[in-house]
Amino acid sequence: MRQRYIVTYDICDPVRLRKVYKAMRGFGEHLQYSVFRCDLSDMQRVRMIGVLGELINHGVDQVLIIDIGPAEGRGGQVIEALGRPYTPPERRAIVV
Repeated sequence: MRQRYIVTYDICDPVRLRKVYKAMRGFGEHLQYSVFRCDLSDMQRVRMIGVLGELINHGVDQVLIIDIGPAEGRGGQVIEALGRPYTPPERRAIVV
């Protein structure tokens, strides 16, 4: 079962910031600057935390991981937008 997470980060160094951004692209959908929506299994969540833990400076950087519920069901309905409406990214198969 996949859980939906909002992951946001505040990284103090531009080099680490780019590395964190590139790593996060492998785990979720980029919503806004330093904010990702991730649908992860328990194993993927642990892997993401491990990757981020290696990239950040634990003394000055911060990553917040917010569990908003199951990816199917409530977790897909709890994001509310002001201004421009939030539309979840459409998932499509890519044939190579």
